[in-house]
Amino acid sequence: MWYPDGSPVAQLAAALPAPFEGHPLSEAPTLRSRAGDPEILVLDADHDPLDAARVLGERANSVLVVGLVSPQDDGPRWPMSWYAYLPRPVTPGVLAKTLENAADHLRLTLEAEQTRKELEELNAIGVSLSAERDTDALLALILTKARAITNSDAGSIYLVEEPEEGQRRLRFKLAQNDFVQVPFTEFTMPISEESVAGHVALSGELLHLEDAYVPPPGAPYQINRSFDQQVGYRTKSMLVVAMRTPTGDTIGVLQLINCKRDGHRRFPSVEAIEREAVPYPARFIGLAASLASQAAVALHNSRLLDNIRTLFEGFVAASVTAIESRDPTTSGHSFRVADLTVALAAAADRADSGPFRDLRFSPDEMKTIRYASLLHDFGKVGVREEVLVKAKKLYPGHLEVIGQRVELIKRGVQLRYSRRQLDLLLGESRERVLEEVAVADADLAVILQELDQHLKAVVAANEPTVMAEDTASRIKHLALTSFMDHLGESRTVITPEEARILSIARGSLTPEEFTQIQSHVVHTFQFLSQIPWTRELRLVPEIARSHHEKLNGSGYPNQIQDGQIPIQSRMMTISDIFDALTASDRPYKAAVPVDRALDILGFERKSGALDSDLLELFIAIRPWERRSP
Repeated sequence: MWYPDGSPVAQLAAALPAPFEGHPLSEAPTLRSRAGDPEILVLDADHDPLDAARVLGERANSVLVVGLVSPQDDGPRWPMSWYAYLPRPVTPGVLAKTLENAADHLRLTLEAEQTRKELEELNAIGVSLSAERDTDALLALILTKARAITNSDAGSIYLVEEPEEGQRRLRFKLAQNDFVQVPFTEFTMPISEESVAGHVALSGELLHLEDAYVPPPGAPYQINRSFDQQVGYRTKSMLVVAMRTPTGDTIGVLQLINCKRDGHRRFPSVEAIEREAVPYPARFIGLAASLASQAAVALHNSRLLDNIRTLFEGFVAASVTAIESRDPTTSGHSFRVADLTVALAAAADRADSGPFRDLRFSPDEMKTIRYASLLHDFGKVGVREEVLVKAKKLYPGHLEVIGQRVELIKRGVQLRYSRRQLDLLLGESRERVLEEVAVADADLAVILQELDQHLKAVVAANEPTVMAEDTASRIKHLALTSFMDHLGESRTVITPEEARILSIARGSLTPEEFTQIQSHVVHTFQFLSQIPWTRELRLVPEIARSHHEKLNGSGYPNQIQDGQIPIQSRMMTISDIFDALTASDRPYKAAVPVDRALDILGFERKSGALDSDLLELFIAIRPWERRSP
C-alpha cells in the first residue's frame, strides 16, 4: 500500500495486519513490488493531493486508489476513477478489508487481461497455422509458438506414420532447444507404452511430469536419459500433449520441456535448470492443449492438401502419358518442354539486372508454368489419331494400294500387247509376225519400265522432305499420264488427289490436316478450361493456349502479337520449338544438332517471331544440359 509522505494515512498503514505493507510514495523509485503483488494507493481526500499517483509514473495505470473522505463532503471533487471512498474515521480492519477487495479486483482484472491476450495470441496462432502450407514450416511454427506461450526451454514433435505394410510408428520430426544445440536426426520408433511420446499417442491423454526423471509410481513409461547425457542437458518438467483431429485420430505428439518462470530468460547452466525449471501451471497446460488441437487441425489440413497435390500431380502425369501414348513418336516431349520452360522461368526470376530484373514468379506462378507446359498438348486428344501420327504424306497402306494399282496397270498392258501379238500370229506371214512381235515386246518393256519409274517417284515423293518445285510438277503430271489396258480403258498411276498430297512442298500434312493439328491448341484451352483451377492456377489454360503464338502475329490460333502473349507462353514457345528440333524420336525427320537448332531459333528471332531477350537467356543457361532424359 502506498500513501503520500506526511499523510495521516501513515498511522493506519502502520496498524495494518499482514500481508499488507505500507510505504510512502518517496520510496516508489527504489522499492519495486514483487511480481504479482497488487499495488494500492490510499489518500486522505482533505489532506493529500488528489493526483498523488503521478509519482508512480507508468505504474499509476495499474494502481487502484482508495480515498478517505469526510462524511459531510458530498464528493463532487473526488475523481470517478477511484476504486472506493471510505468515510472517516476508518479503522485498520475496515481499511484492510477494503484493500483485500481491491487486491482481488486487481488480480481478477489482470487475469482477465491476461486471458484476453492469451486468447488473442491463440487466435493469431490459429490464423498463422491455417495460412502456412508448407508442412515442414508448419511444424516449426507449431513448436515455436507452443514453446513461446508456455515459457518452455525446449520441445519436440513426433508424427504418427501408418505404413502400407506394418504397424503404426512415431517419427521424431523436429526438436528445438534454447539451452543447447540439438544434434537433430530423424528416426522412427514403435508406438508403445514404454516411451512417454508413445504412451500419449496411444492413450490420447495429456501428460504432465514435474520431474521427468521421477515418473509416477507404476507408470509404464520412462524417459530416455541418453539424450541428456549426450548433449549435457537436464530434462525436468515435461508437458506432453497428443495432437488429435476433430474425429479423434492422433496424428502427432507435442512435447514441451522445462517451463521457465520468465520466458525471455535463458538457463545459464544445467544446475540452473535443476533449480529454476518449474512445473507447468494449469494456465499453460490449457494453452498447450488448445494449441495442440489447433495444430492437429492445421497439420491434418496440410496433409490433406499435400495428398490433393500428389493426387493432382499423378492425374497430370497420367494425362500427359495417356495423350502421348496416342503419338508414341513424341513420347516425353511434354515433360521435356516443362523442364526447359521451368528452368528458363527460374533463371528469369533470379535475374537482378537486365530486362528481367523486375520479373518475379511466386511458387504458385512457377507451378502454373509447369502445369501449363506439361498440358500444352492436351488438346491432341481431339485430333484424329491418323493425322496425329502421320509420318508420311500418304497414310499407312495407301502406298501399297498405289503399288497394287501399278501391278494391275502392268497386267492390263501386258494383256493388251499379248492380244495384239496373237492377232499378228493369226493374220500375218511368219517373217512379218516375228518382226512385229519384236517391236511389241520392245514397246511393252519401255512401258513397264516407265511404270516402275513412276512408282519409284511416288515412293520418293511420299517422304516428308522439302520438295523442289520441278519435282512437284512431275508428280502432278503423273496424275495426267495414262496407260491403256486390255479393255481399252485409260489408267493412271495416281489420282489428282493423290498427286496433290504427294506434291506437299514441306512435311507430311496437307493444309486440311495441318489445320486439324493446329486445332489441338483450341482443344487444349477448351479442355483445360473445364478444370476448376484454384485462383493461383487459373492462368494455366491461357498460358497453354498461347504457346504457338508468335510475336509478329504469324502464330496460331489467334495470331496475337507481342504484348498480348503472356511471357510464360513465350518461354514455352522457345522450349517447344527447341525440343521438336532436337528430339531423336521423330520418324519423319532426323534430330537436329543443338547448334543447328539454336541457329533456327535465331532465324525465328530475326523474323520477329520469338522474344529476343528470352532466347538470349535460354542460350546462356543451356537448360537442355540438365533436363530429364
